[in-house]
Amino acid sequence: MSQNPPNLRPDLARAMIPDVARPGQPTIGMVSLGCPKALVDSERILTRLRAEGYAISPDYKGADAVIVNTCGFLDSAKAESLDAIGEALRENGRVLVTGCLGAEPEYITGAHPKVLAVTGPHQYEAVLDAVHKAVPPQPDPFVDLLPASGVKLTPRHYSYLKISEGCNHKCRFCIIPDMRGRLVSRPAHAVLREAEKLVEAGVKELLVISQDTSAYGVDRKHDLSPWKGGEVRAHITDLAREMGKLGAWVRLHYVYPYPHVRDLIPLMAEGLVLPYLDIPFQHAHPETLKRMARPAAAAKTLDEIAAWRAACPDITLRSTFIVGYPGETEAEFQTLLDWLDEAQLDRVGCFQYENVAGARSNDLPDHVPAEVKQDRWERFMEKAQAISEAKLAAKVGQVMQVLVDEVDEEGATCRTKADAPEIDGNLFIDENFETLSPGDMVTVEVEEASEYDLWGRVV
Repeated sequence: MSQNPPNLRPDLARAMIPDVARPGQPTIGMVSLGCPKALVDSERILTRLRAEGYAISPDYKGADAVIVNTCGFLDSAKAESLDAIGEALRENGRVLVTGCLGAEPEYITGAHPKVLAVTGPHQYEAVLDAVHKAVPPQPDPFVDLLPASGVKLTPRHYSYLKISEGCNHKCRFCIIPDMRGRLVSRPAHAVLREAEKLVEAGVKELLVISQDTSAYGVDRKHDLSPWKGGEVRAHITDLAREMGKLGAWVRLHYVYPYPHVRDLIPLMAEGLVLPYLDIPFQHAHPETLKRMARPAAAAKTLDEIAAWRAACPDITLRSTFIVGYPGETEAEFQTLLDWLDEAQLDRVGCFQYENVAGARSNDLPDHVPAEVKQDRWERFMEKAQAISEAKLAAKVGQVMQVLVDEVDEEGATCRTKADAPEIDGNLFIDENFETLSPGDMVTVEVEEASEYDLWGRVV
């Protein structure tokens, strides 16, 4: 049984459309690369196209044209996007490109001059115009009906919910503000209405995403929206509280550790929001953080973590880090390892620094050699794995609720409240699973643990 089912990976997603195209109906394919935020963009594009009478093809051969939604965050992601465009051109021949890499149209057309059009990130109208030009719509109002939930690229029992675009941070290693612009938050009532419709359509878990979830509503000056006979403020605390009333799991991603984050913890302790925080710390040494142009208060962060755990003992903390950032000394890296020892984060990801075209960090002195970056990454992951293994071992014997993601002949692949899809671990059930289906919530007793995953039995 695969621990990361390919059909659940956002970067390999294909549209889950159960219907068959009618004769003569124009058909579009979609390849969606990159992060969940890009996946939401793909879903919006396909939903609009489906409403205009287009059918959605799950493969290249059945499509009149293919949209490739690209990622351009790292050079390696750019190369992967170019490969995907090339594959679509070989397999179909009629390709439209959008997404983050679309902000550099010459880069794309230089490698693939035969693409039909290139549009940038979240340029929905431009994408639709390009599709109309390449494959004119032929809607049949008596046949082409759009499901209430729209087009989804994830399993129907969970959904990403994007609450804002852009970012106001100026981290030297990141070009997202250049590609996606400054923070633009959606109105609170629009977010909540979408969340409510998703839950009504059967979604059991809402994964709240943005570039900076904590900053939601800052650009709107936390204005009020009408909601349920009252008003709701465009603020992450108010938004989370209202979403928590809908009856689904609510998981918060990309939460910067601003002081007001502590106001979210009581919602987690009450059970309104999952006790899970995904916080991009990136490093722990103040000088490294200063070179990154990020807040340099690692010691205070440890105090905040202690306060969060005191208020909500079950909280799961996930973060990502960069090793080998320009100028990182062995002493600075050792500070990061010591900090991780003290923080005891539950889920940790780590990346080796790499230059990104247009990032200010490229011009910093003292770039770290590749072999040193690899060594530090291995040492970091060894420590993170040991922490994860110990924390999961402590869960053996516990009874907990899990969400079923997939069932095959070998067993059921599930997630606990501590596990986000794709980036965290799984809980596997390999006995008495035959009656389970994706989207089921079941109670299990944990019987076994490894470095990143759990095994349990239904109780």
